[in-house]
Amino acid sequence: MKRITLFTMIIGVALTIFSCGTTPPKQKNCFTLKAEDFKKNIDGKTTNLYFLKNGNIQAAITNYGGRIVGLCTPDKTGKMGDVVLGFSSIDGYLNAKEVFHGALIGRVGNRIAKGKFSLDGQEYTLPLNNKVNHLHGGPGGFHNVVWDIKSTTDSSIVLNYLSKDGEMGYPGNLTVEVQYLLNSKNELVITYKATTDKSTPVNLTNHAFWNLAGEGSGTINDHLLTINADAYTAVDSTLIPLGGNEPVNGTPFDFRAGKAIGTDLAQVETNIQLKYGHGYDHNFALNKPTAGEMTLAATVVEPVSGRIMEIFTQEPAIQFYGGNFMDGADTGKSGKKYNFRESFALETQHSPDSPNNANFPSIILKPSEVYHTQSIYRFSVVQ
Repeated sequence: MKRITLFTMIIGVALTIFSCGTTPPKQKNCFTLKAEDFKKNIDGKTTNLYFLKNGNIQAAITNYGGRIVGLCTPDKTGKMGDVVLGFSSIDGYLNAKEVFHGALIGRVGNRIAKGKFSLDGQEYTLPLNNKVNHLHGGPGGFHNVVWDIKSTTDSSIVLNYLSKDGEMGYPGNLTVEVQYLLNSKNELVITYKATTDKSTPVNLTNHAFWNLAGEGSGTINDHLLTINADAYTAVDSTLIPLGGNEPVNGTPFDFRAGKAIGTDLAQVETNIQLKYGHGYDHNFALNKPTAGEMTLAATVVEPVSGRIMEIFTQEPAIQFYGGNFMDGADTGKSGKKYNFRESFALETQHSPDSPNNANFPSIILKPSEVYHTQSIYRFSVVQ
């Protein structure tokens, strides 16, 4: 029997509110961002800033790293707020201590142990950028390149990038296309496509840092989080999977019924998994009736603003990171420092270190195949 949780009731109320015509009046641009502050020549390509709008939400996207610079959505009073951490210029991203703000991640999101994997009888060596491991495609990953603009509309942008054979040590020429779309359902839809001329691992995601109270608005530990996962991936001290997945039942990783993010963080010194991650920095294996099916992965509710974010994905897993390594070194677009546990990431993905772990679904893309996956971020409010 399915449990009817507080979160189920919250979402039901939210949908009722949105369907009863209580949408706020048409919004003006809620960003103070200026496109001219995002114009720069990097590696012979020009960066820029693009504004999208539809329904009650607005987004700002730069082609430097294919980043979500900001996303504005109303709170329960109709007041717009930017809920994505970011910077007010390209220089802010170039000089940031945290390099993944809002970025598209590839070729392979998450970690590859010791930067090595074997494919078709050949061993490949990748650069190390996370102590002894390779993380998020390496220092020259997709977050650090200028994407080409294929098309734009008022509510969408399509970006392209050719990752050449040997880039960051990966085999094959990989052609990647990503679309950001705001639809009339108050959803941000991210669609990823890729093809290759040689077998290669591919695991694309987006690395936005969120705070539903508004970027720079303090702790996220009171955000209410639900993750639709019966199992999580236990890791070693370098955050590489120990093997398979383990049940969340009876652990701090059980978010199935919904709880405040900070509920179990007091166990950070006694629970070895929380200790290794300095809090939550773990992969969750999503409950999927059918592989590749679009299903609800996670729900986040910010109780004061009433903002809700639901994440749907075709991916088999999601990485939850609780802002454990933020230390105030970066100052964001509102002039506020980004501090410890004041943001979170929920990265839809395949499991970490998949090329080295037969227990996880394969991420190898072959020349005869088309990589295609989609994730949806739906925004609503409660009252």
